[in-house]
Amino acid sequence: MSNIITTNIFTLSQKRYGCRAVMLETVAAVPGMVGGMLLHLRSLRRFEHSGGWIRALMEEAENERMHLMTFMEVSQPQWYERLLVITVQGIFYNAYFLGYMISPKFAHRVVGYLEEEAIYSYTAFLKEIDAGAIENGPAPAIAIDYWRLPKDARLRDVVIVIRADEAHHRDVNHFASDIHCQGQQLMQWSAPIGYH
Repeated sequence: MSNIITTNIFTLSQKRYGCRAVMLETVAAVPGMVGGMLLHLRSLRRFEHSGGWIRALMEEAENERMHLMTFMEVSQPQWYERLLVITVQGIFYNAYFLGYMISPKFAHRVVGYLEEEAIYSYTAFLKEIDAGAIENGPAPAIAIDYWRLPKDARLRDVVIVIRADEAHHRDVNHFASDIHCQGQQLMQWSAPIGYH
């Protein structure tokens, strides 16, 4: 009986963090795409370079997409969880688009803080893995390929590299917001690119 209860608690804990990661990454994949797209269109309209910011933000969006794809493999969400992903993404995309149009400074700052929350979540995820509450299973093949991890990489290794990505995204977005706070445009500063 206690074995059944332990197994169920273990499964729920793993599922909870997997679903939380899927939801975080669903939202996190939006800002880079929106910011990159709006900067791209501005660059085309004004015939000016972006200082590498289009690439940096699109790189962030792609990286966050890979986080989502990785945790989709890990958590194997149900159809209703996938529907929730679509709904949350649709709402957040439109809200962030409007927010970025009104105040890029505020939009980047919000993303910086969201990334900080992601770092806390992944740190808690690591603690659960280290405590044995979540199985440190094999890393998904998609993660091994994308982050060039060793073939014998485990879930813990994946969470560590994803947390490092989130720290980088946090720094980039706070930097972008700081540029706007100084009354300058992103194109006046070189973007931090080439992280991957």
